[in-house]
Amino acid sequence: MTRFRLLLLACAAVLVCAVPAASSAADRMLVGFQDDPSFRWLGTRDANLDAAAATHASIIRTTVYWARVAPTRPSNAADPFAKQYRFDDLDEFVRNATLRGMTVMLSIWGTPPWANGGKGQNYAPTRMSDLQNFAHALAARYSGRYPGYPFVGYYSVWNEPNLSQFLAPAYDSKGKPSSPFVYARMARAAYAGIKSGNARALVAIGETSPRGRLKPSPKPGKLQDTIAPGLFAQLVSQARPRVRFDAWAHHPYSSLGEPPTQRVRFPNVDLVQLPTFQRKLDTWFRRKGTPIWITEYGFETKPGEPKGVTQAQQATYARQSLLLAEKDPYVQMFIWFIFRDEPVSTWQSGLLREDATRKPAFAAFSALAKVLDVRDPAQHIPPGSSNPTVRVPVWELLVRDGVGARVGATVSVTFRGKSIGVSQPSARIGIDGYVAFRVPLTKAQKNGLYLVFLNINDANGNAVTRTVTLVSN
Repeated sequence: MTRFRLLLLACAAVLVCAVPAASSAADRMLVGFQDDPSFRWLGTRDANLDAAAATHASIIRTTVYWARVAPTRPSNAADPFAKQYRFDDLDEFVRNATLRGMTVMLSIWGTPPWANGGKGQNYAPTRMSDLQNFAHALAARYSGRYPGYPFVGYYSVWNEPNLSQFLAPAYDSKGKPSSPFVYARMARAAYAGIKSGNARALVAIGETSPRGRLKPSPKPGKLQDTIAPGLFAQLVSQARPRVRFDAWAHHPYSSLGEPPTQRVRFPNVDLVQLPTFQRKLDTWFRRKGTPIWITEYGFETKPGEPKGVTQAQQATYARQSLLLAEKDPYVQMFIWFIFRDEPVSTWQSGLLREDATRKPAFAAFSALAKVLDVRDPAQHIPPGSSNPTVRVPVWELLVRDGVGARVGATVSVTFRGKSIGVSQPSARIGIDGYVAFRVPLTKAQKNGLYLVFLNINDANGNAVTRTVTLVSN
């Protein structure tokens, strides 16, 4: 059942049961932000994370700058606590986001000078084992195995490698694309390192920019070399051994000032071209149902960006964009770039102005993020089943209590607006921050829609609420 069809069923349940909209969401999607200055470095970072959590964001993405974390070669690069590593601000960020009930995505970028002879952060490491060891250390540090370092389950490899600004050179001396094959080696190394550090982690590759060319720049030195994302992905798929990954990450920005419905010529890929891109990925990589993560998206506003859209248009476009993503069954993540306009940022796409007041897009974004919140999941169960198990994330309790802590819950079930069961089970928090409870439901009716309300408490008086939509079909 598609998210859209289930949304219609769930909305019908809202009318019957008169429950809050957050309890009636369709199949869910991770929704959140990336804004490294606002969430990691500025003195307002705690207030900014509080405001982000108020939008019903469920994920925060950040860039792990390899060159900054490892300014010198570690004595044991695979050790997550090697003394040469500088993880302090990242540790704080992961804890602070998790404390507010949001999970984290980490994107590796930027080669240290010691790893490529000082060529620059946008050049690949000389030895892919250096990248693999760093990826292992990063994923192991946030694997949930070490107290005080919360679990991180989402990773990606490099940023916009189809642009020479981030991965050079894009073409060889004969004018043929070269960076896709270099990137394939990097992706293999990082994937292997992340999976060995945390087997539960999901790894995206790509992180492709929406537009590029099919040949070298017509103005060398003035225009950077770029490769269209469709061509870049196709060439990555041709590398051997075949690259493994869990999702393809893409940044389907519209051109400055254009709406989310803008169409460009494939192999460039804007938001409305994602279904075509997804089918091509399936063909090229010989997969079925390749997940898509939208890991950067947004609209810059006037007057900060004179060629941007109005703040009212940004609100309209934010809603349209989320609805377009929600209708695509392969899109699993939607991350808005950035959260708050700041003098230190070159982008003016925040949902907050510099003075922290809300633009109209804040409310538009929040309304849909609430409906799509993965923390209130939808789940299919077979007709006639009894006492199904539901799993929900309690990331804010994980960071407070730790892996294995026991929590209790009051679990109540309603059907057609009437309570049909209540129980008070307990469970232990898993390493990934999830807990599982059995639902007091007997013989689910065919095509039934049940709402499960969970009030979950720890031993220290902290509590979270979750709502699960069960559909029996």
